[in-house]
Amino acid sequence: MCLAVPALVEEVLEDSRARVRLGGVSQEISTVLIEELRKGDYVIVHVGFALGRLDREEAQKTLNLIREAAGSEGGD
Repeated sequence: MCLAVPALVEEVLEDSRARVRLGGVSQEISTVLIEELRKGDYVIVHVGFALGRLDREEAQKTLNLIREAAGSEGGD
């Protein structure tokens, strides 16, 4: 299964790159697929690439669902 997760853009870098925050970890990603990216935007990230932009509300909903799912592991 593949998972793409929302990440907050902390810094827009040169050469279609950005630094994002993913679960408390700062990571550099490719933004070649996104136009006009700005600090504070949320993007969907998969294997080091920003695939699309999300609004803040949708990003928070998705992050909350991921946290809930992580907290409920182990019980069938």
